[in-house]
Amino acid sequence: MEPIPRSALLLGLAGLIPFIWGAATALSPALAGWGGQFVGPLFIGTYVSLTYGTVILSFMSGVLWGFATRASGNEAAMGYALSVVPALWAFFMVNGDPGNAAVNLFAGFVGLLLLDWHFWRMGTAPDWWMRLRLILTGVVLLCLLVPILR
Repeated sequence: MEPIPRSALLLGLAGLIPFIWGAATALSPALAGWGGQFVGPLFIGTYVSLTYGTVILSFMSGVLWGFATRASGNEAAMGYALSVVPALWAFFMVNGDPGNAAVNLFAGFVGLLLLDWHFWRMGTAPDWWMRLRLILTGVVLLCLLVPILR
Protein backbone atom coordinates (compact mmCIF):
# COMPACT_ATOMS: atom_id res chain seq x y z
CA MET A 1 0.00 0.00 0.00
CA GLU A 2 1.50 3.26 -1.18
CA PRO A 3 1.61 6.03 1.48
CA ILE A 4 -0.15 9.33 0.93
CA PRO A 5 2.52 11.73 -0.39
CA ARG A 6 3.44 14.21 2.31
CA SER A 7 2.81 17.25 0.12
CA ALA A 8 -0.66 15.99 -0.89
CA LEU A 9 -1.54 15.32 2.74
CA LEU A 10 -0.27 18.67 4.00
CA LEU A 11 -1.95 20.66 1.22
CA GLY A 12 -5.17 18.69 1.68
CA LEU A 13 -5.16 19.36 5.42
CA ALA A 14 -4.40 23.05 4.82
CA GLY A 15 -7.39 23.12 2.49
CA LEU A 16 -9.58 22.23 5.47
CA ILE A 17 -8.76 25.49 7.26
CA PRO A 18 -11.60 27.53 5.68
CA PHE A 19 -14.14 24.80 6.54
CA ILE A 20 -12.92 24.60 10.13
CA TRP A 21 -12.80 28.40 10.38
CA GLY A 22 -16.34 28.67 9.01
CA ALA A 23 -17.68 26.15 11.52
CA ALA A 24 -15.77 27.75 14.41
CA THR A 25 -16.98 31.25 13.61
CA ALA A 26 -20.55 29.99 13.18
CA LEU A 27 -20.38 28.42 16.66
CA SER A 28 -18.57 31.25 18.44
CA PRO A 29 -20.02 34.77 18.32
CA ALA A 30 -16.82 36.13 19.86
CA LEU A 31 -14.64 34.51 17.20
CA ALA A 32 -17.06 35.65 14.50
CA GLY A 33 -16.85 39.22 15.83
CA TRP A 34 -13.07 39.13 15.81
CA GLY A 35 -12.98 37.52 12.35
CA GLY A 36 -15.53 39.94 10.94
CA GLN A 37 -13.44 42.84 12.17
CA PHE A 38 -10.17 41.56 10.70
CA VAL A 39 -11.12 39.59 7.59
CA GLY A 40 -14.64 40.84 6.89
CA PRO A 41 -18.09 39.25 6.95
CA LEU A 42 -17.56 37.31 3.72
CA PHE A 43 -14.88 35.21 5.42
CA ILE A 44 -16.69 34.00 8.52
CA GLY A 45 -19.43 31.57 9.46
CA THR A 46 -21.75 29.82 7.08
CA TYR A 47 -20.96 32.22 4.25
CA VAL A 48 -17.32 31.20 4.02
CA SER A 49 -18.21 27.51 4.37
CA LEU A 50 -20.70 27.64 1.49
CA THR A 51 -18.54 29.79 -0.75
CA TYR A 52 -15.38 27.79 -0.21
CA GLY A 53 -17.27 24.50 -0.47
CA THR A 54 -18.60 25.54 -3.86
CA VAL A 55 -15.08 26.40 -5.00
CA ILE A 56 -13.75 23.05 -3.78
CA LEU A 57 -16.48 21.03 -5.53
CA SER A 58 -15.58 22.86 -8.74
CA PHE A 59 -11.87 22.27 -8.17
CA MET A 60 -12.52 18.58 -7.59
CA SER A 61 -14.32 18.39 -10.94
CA GLY A 62 -11.01 19.36 -12.50
CA VAL A 63 -9.18 16.69 -10.52
CA LEU A 64 -11.67 14.06 -11.66
CA TRP A 65 -11.32 15.27 -15.27
CA GLY A 66 -7.60 14.59 -14.92
CA PHE A 67 -8.36 11.05 -13.78
CA ALA A 68 -10.65 10.58 -16.78
CA THR A 69 -7.72 11.38 -19.08
CA ARG A 70 -6.07 8.19 -17.84
CA ALA A 71 -8.90 6.04 -19.23
CA SER A 72 -9.80 5.31 -22.82
CA GLY A 73 -12.85 4.70 -24.99
CA ASN A 74 -16.25 4.55 -23.32
CA GLU A 75 -14.65 4.51 -19.88
CA ALA A 76 -12.98 7.86 -20.61
CA ALA A 77 -16.18 9.34 -22.05
CA MET A 78 -18.11 8.31 -18.93
CA GLY A 79 -15.29 9.66 -16.78
CA TYR A 80 -15.41 13.06 -18.47
CA ALA A 81 -19.19 13.21 -18.06
CA LEU A 82 -19.02 12.23 -14.39
CA SER A 83 -16.17 14.65 -13.69
CA VAL A 84 -18.32 17.71 -14.37
CA VAL A 85 -21.09 16.64 -11.98
CA PRO A 86 -19.58 18.20 -8.80
CA ALA A 87 -19.17 21.63 -10.44
CA LEU A 88 -22.67 21.54 -11.91
CA TRP A 89 -24.09 20.38 -8.57
CA ALA A 90 -22.43 23.31 -6.80
CA PHE A 91 -23.64 25.78 -9.43
CA PHE A 92 -27.27 24.68 -9.43
CA MET A 93 -27.78 23.38 -5.88
CA VAL A 94 -25.72 25.53 -3.50
CA ASN A 95 -27.82 28.69 -3.40
CA GLY A 96 -30.80 30.21 -1.65
CA ASP A 97 -31.44 29.60 2.02
CA PRO A 98 -28.10 28.92 3.79
CA GLY A 99 -29.46 25.87 5.62
CA ASN A 100 -30.74 24.26 2.43
CA ALA A 101 -27.57 25.25 0.58
CA ALA A 102 -25.50 23.57 3.30
CA VAL A 103 -27.58 20.38 3.01
CA ASN A 104 -27.03 20.40 -0.76
CA LEU A 105 -23.32 21.06 -0.33
CA PHE A 106 -23.12 18.19 2.17
CA ALA A 107 -24.83 15.93 -0.40
CA GLY A 108 -22.42 17.18 -3.05
CA PHE A 109 -19.42 16.11 -0.97
CA VAL A 110 -20.96 12.69 -0.31
CA GLY A 111 -21.52 12.34 -4.06
CA LEU A 112 -17.96 13.49 -4.72
CA LEU A 113 -16.66 10.77 -2.42
CA LEU A 114 -18.60 8.21 -4.47
CA LEU A 115 -17.05 9.61 -7.65
CA ASP A 116 -13.60 9.48 -6.03
CA TRP A 117 -14.22 5.83 -5.26
CA HIS A 118 -15.38 5.17 -8.84
CA PHE A 119 -12.19 6.64 -10.35
CA TRP A 120 -10.06 4.86 -7.75
CA ARG A 121 -11.72 1.50 -8.57
CA MET A 122 -11.14 2.19 -12.29
CA GLY A 123 -7.44 2.54 -11.47
CA THR A 124 -7.18 6.10 -12.74
CA ALA A 125 -6.71 7.63 -9.27
CA PRO A 126 -3.59 6.88 -7.20
CA ASP A 127 -3.53 3.95 -4.80
CA TRP A 128 -3.54 6.30 -1.78
CA TRP A 129 -6.37 8.50 -3.09
CA MET A 130 -9.27 7.08 -1.07
CA ARG A 131 -7.36 7.22 2.20
CA LEU A 132 -6.75 10.94 1.65
CA ARG A 133 -10.28 11.62 0.44
CA LEU A 134 -11.87 9.83 3.41
CA ILE A 135 -9.91 11.99 5.85
CA LEU A 136 -10.63 15.25 4.05
CA THR A 137 -14.27 14.53 3.29
CA GLY A 138 -14.90 13.38 6.86
CA VAL A 139 -13.73 16.72 8.24
CA VAL A 140 -15.63 18.69 5.58
CA LEU A 141 -18.87 16.85 6.39
CA LEU A 142 -18.43 17.43 10.13
CA CYS A 143 -17.88 21.14 9.49
CA LEU A 144 -20.93 21.36 7.22
CA LEU A 145 -23.10 19.87 9.96
CA VAL A 146 -22.74 23.20 11.80
CA PRO A 147 -24.80 25.29 9.35
CA ILE A 148 -27.16 22.35 8.78
CA LEU A 149 -27.96 21.86 12.46
CA ARG A 150 -28.07 25.54 13.44
